[in-house]
Amino acid sequence: MIAHFLIFFCTLVTMEAVGTLAHKYIMHGPGWWLHRSHHEEHLGALEKNDVFLLALALAAVGLMVLGDAVVQCIGAGVAGYGLIYVFFHDGIVHRHWPVRPSPRHPYLRRLYQAHLMHHAVKGRHNSVSFGFLYAPSAATLKKQLRASRTENTDNACPEPLQQP
Repeated sequence: MIAHFLIFFCTLVTMEAVGTLAHKYIMHGPGWWLHRSHHEEHLGALEKNDVFLLALALAAVGLMVLGDAVVQCIGAGVAGYGLIYVFFHDGIVHRHWPVRPSPRHPYLRRLYQAHLMHHAVKGRHNSVSFGFLYAPSAATLKKQLRASRTENTDNACPEPLQQP
């Protein structure tokens, strides 16, 4: 029983790293065509980005249904991460609930501020804070945003010469 709980808990913690990497390199990479909807204003409860959550849910259910006890615990950890994402990220950060809680706890405020800074960058490049349950301090993120803006102006391609 304790071993199963540890597998569940380790999976839950590991999913933050998996989620962060997937957000940075898949959602802001080749999956941008789906994730873009999360960075734009939209009407309704659903957006194209929800395909990622659906894929996570299907993977979790598949692991829980088809696996042995250890694989079921892994699936439960994946599902637990998905539920936490829905409550914290969609509920508190994006306020997709009828009741819109205001984050008062310092940890929740930090997540909220980090995600606001993530969305402060238009487009998929040069965003900061890709995690859902961990966020660097606001000061660190502000430095990263400033550095990415400076880097972009330093490495900007020159305008092509006009032909007479």
